[in-house]
Amino acid sequence: MPSLLPKLPARGAKPDEFPGPPANAHTFLPWLLMGTGAAIDVVRGDVAYPVLGGLGIVAFVVLYALVAYRAFDKPRREERATLVLLGALGAVTYALGLGYGGSWLLFFPLLSLTCGAVLRDRRLGVVILTLAGSVGVISGIKTGDPWDNMTIAYGTFLSGMVIAALLSLSETVRELRDTRQELARTAVEKERLRFSRDLHDLLGHTLSVIVVKSEAARRIAPRDLDAALGQVADIESVGRQALTEIREAVTGYREGSLATELDRARSALSAAEVEPLVRQSGPPLPAQAEALLGWVVREAVTNVVRHSAATRCEIVIEGTPERVLLTITDNGRGVPSAPAPAPRTGGNGLKGLTERLASAGGSLRSGPAPRAGFQVSAELPVDPQDTALDAELSTAQEYGVERAAG
Repeated sequence: MPSLLPKLPARGAKPDEFPGPPANAHTFLPWLLMGTGAAIDVVRGDVAYPVLGGLGIVAFVVLYALVAYRAFDKPRREERATLVLLGALGAVTYALGLGYGGSWLLFFPLLSLTCGAVLRDRRLGVVILTLAGSVGVISGIKTGDPWDNMTIAYGTFLSGMVIAALLSLSETVRELRDTRQELARTAVEKERLRFSRDLHDLLGHTLSVIVVKSEAARRIAPRDLDAALGQVADIESVGRQALTEIREAVTGYREGSLATELDRARSALSAAEVEPLVRQSGPPLPAQAEALLGWVVREAVTNVVRHSAATRCEIVIEGTPERVLLTITDNGRGVPSAPAPAPRTGGNGLKGLTERLASAGGSLRSGPAPRAGFQVSAELPVDPQDTALDAELSTAQEYGVERAAG
């Protein structure tokens, strides 16, 4: 449960990082001293019906405190009971002002304060103008001094409008500060999630390839040393490439290549003694679609090498100007054919890829293959403008290279 106490500034924090404790009803209570003159008149008996006047002051103080404390609690401030209490406070204020006048009219600025704290919407202007105008009229009736009329009316108007502006500004600043902190936390969480997915996809695939090639080198070393050394050279190459990719992932500039991932998939499947079959058709894909499909190929092939015990894996890419479909099917351990099997996602890798493709408007499905084995299919929308832009950038880069060579 969050603490109701204001947070203290952290040691070493900049001054603008701590806005100070929020305003509260306690700051309103000292203003009741403006009614001291009326209270002295009651004690001295300088007014008619002093008992009635004293009861009026007590009623005003109680209602003022109740409204002030409710004004700084947003749910309670918006309740109907708060408006009823504010109306009762207004009735008492008008009764005391009309009955006694003089220093008793100073209760009107206090009423204006509470109105500014409670009514922070379009109603406030009408209410404050009504209070200022009416207290000016009452002052003119009781004293007949135009200067006093203007002074009390101006004080009533200013107190309500200023307190409403200050409280609204303070509340807005705190909401913006809280929103900024929440956005910062959300951005950090998203970045951590993205980084963890990248590390999973990078290291999971790379380590699987290294393990498979190491096992292959161990198996063939007794009968074919040159072939075993070739596998060891592949392990070295894969390791160096993994280091490069991790560095690029850390700096946030890594872009996947579908062609590169397909080449790696062929190598990894062949080393695991799984026959790779790759078919690709359709127009060129934009960079974002290639990167996402490259991640899918990497994760699916890693799962085939690790868990499937398959002897054959087919990778099919079918593209149109609007959409592209990637299907990876193996004949390994899978659920036999069943009527309308429910699609499901795999482990953490496929789950993360499902979220990635969904954010790009695509989808990822995994489950039993139609005949036997396991199948992963990914579908992505293709934006023709992105494809054209990639082609223009590629042409511009080639043109720049030719000019530099010339």
